[in-house]
Amino acid sequence: MTNAFSLRDARPDDAGDIARLVRDLAVFEGLESEATATEQDFRKQLFGEHPVTHALVAEREGRIVAIAIWFHNFSTFTGRPGLYLEDIYVEPEHRGLGIATAIFRALARRAQAAGCGRMEWSVLNWNENAIKFYRSLGAIGMDGWTVQRLTAESIARLAQEP
Repeated sequence: MTNAFSLRDARPDDAGDIARLVRDLAVFEGLESEATATEQDFRKQLFGEHPVTHALVAEREGRIVAIAIWFHNFSTFTGRPGLYLEDIYVEPEHRGLGIATAIFRALARRAQAAGCGRMEWSVLNWNENAIKFYRSLGAIGMDGWTVQRLTAESIARLAQEP
């Protein structure tokens, strides 16, 4: 097996592989019960009438082995868009080949071209290997900030309140 890989924008026929790798990521993170997205969900959100997100895939020998799913957000402080990396995942047997670095470089180029003032993502506190890798890219931790989340059930409940 060669170490060569290629990056490209995801296509609609990649939705099954994207769903597979998202499930693998959820298992790795111990969050498999939360990964309910289906191939159809990814097809709609990435390639439907009103796409809300984007994806890059990495291929080795004709097989998708890594994904990055991202979207633009906006910073009121900078007055500029940002690029938010929702998920990046490289299959364990393909790590150490530079795939994640290549993905971050590709996303940085897109962020720069779009005039983004920031690239951001979240990482689980226990994932020391990922944190070390992100620091090697020049990322800084956002100490003092805590992610807040409303689930679909919480959103529905809040939306029904007068």
